[in-house]
Amino acid sequence: MTSVPTTASPALNRLPSLTGLRWIAAMLVFGYHVGTMRIVTQPDAKAVVDWLFTLGLSGVQFFFILSGFVLVWSARDGDRRRDFWRRRLAKIYPNHVLTWAAALLVMWWFADPVVPRAALENLFLVQAWDPTPGYFYSINNVSWSLSCELFFYLCLPLVLPAIRRARSGALWAVVVAVPLVILALWPGQQLLPEGSNWWFTQVFPLVRSTEFWLGVAAAELLRRGHWRGPGLPLASLLFVAVWVVAHWIPAEMWAALLSVAYILVIPAAARADVQGRRSPWRHRTLIWLGEVSFAFYLVHVLVMMTVLRLTGHWGVGLPGWSGPLAVLGFLVANLALAAALHRFVETPMMRRLAPRRRKPATTSAPGTSAAVDGVAASDTPAAPGAARACGDGVVPGPRGAGDGPRDGRPIEYAGPRDPR
Repeated sequence: MTSVPTTASPALNRLPSLTGLRWIAAMLVFGYHVGTMRIVTQPDAKAVVDWLFTLGLSGVQFFFILSGFVLVWSARDGDRRRDFWRRRLAKIYPNHVLTWAAALLVMWWFADPVVPRAALENLFLVQAWDPTPGYFYSINNVSWSLSCELFFYLCLPLVLPAIRRARSGALWAVVVAVPLVILALWPGQQLLPEGSNWWFTQVFPLVRSTEFWLGVAAAELLRRGHWRGPGLPLASLLFVAVWVVAHWIPAEMWAALLSVAYILVIPAAARADVQGRRSPWRHRTLIWLGEVSFAFYLVHVLVMMTVLRLTGHWGVGLPGWSGPLAVLGFLVANLALAAALHRFVETPMMRRLAPRRRKPATTSAPGTSAAVDGVAASDTPAAPGAARACGDGVVPGPRGAGDGPRDGRPIEYAGPRDPR
């Protein structure tokens, strides 16, 4: 018997564990850039940074998979495409434009040359489509991932009706096929002209969209109650095991292997939320950190690079234990700046620019489901496992007896699926 998710409680609009996981992804990218900028030169500390964050570049992969999962989970079938696009632009563009301008100001200060074409591509977030060396990492170089995300946002409302109609077997085929496609990209890139290999595998939006669609397929399976992945404790253990084992396997297999680890953890964390199970990613501090993670991601490289250039340590690092202390200082400074951007730019601009959510339709006759923006909604009180508000976050309520797969039945989800 297949259980169809219902939408009885608006409190399940959020999946707080996934917000917490966004901070983990941000920390992976931060650690990776700490290593590539060679900030730490003390041998013992450098060895720790290198071991922990050699795979940190995959934090962007984590973001892409998580983005696909979150957007499908939260999507309302009756929502207008232009409203979806407006919400996503209202989310990313204010912070992007501000950091773009700040990066140009820094370049002017250091008398760096500015290529107009590169600056305009970066402003309009199309730079990831340009394989010209240096262009896709131009201005605020981390914004290349926003160029990819913008492409994903454009595609999702066009494809979502087909996703909703797709058979679960086809969605499982996507989940299985994407890691294999990622693995095949490494030998496949040898067919490309020399110099385009990195761009093709690491930046090209069409290729990076495979990770987004992996998250999309997993979210739709979980939404239907058809996801059969491990629970959060086992998924977390497998993730740690993969992270450790990956250090002893060829680098060309890292992205494929980590995509498997991420697609086990993300649905497991979401399911823990809707079932009211324990989740370490639901702590209030982690939720707040996850909320500011987008702003943190946009500012962290720009801040570190600027300070290192001003102090004369760019490319040479800091001697002794001043390197680890500098990293800690960068973490605190970037977090403070991200918190300010989130509070004074991102949040108010989203309120001003994003369209209002459409009001739910009136309920139909008893015993039937009413449509709420195109998603089936129950006209009964919230079911066991529905979420309850808790301060500035939302946590699921207690789990009902026999709820979930322990008694062999598919999971029944109560509440709309909007984790924003």
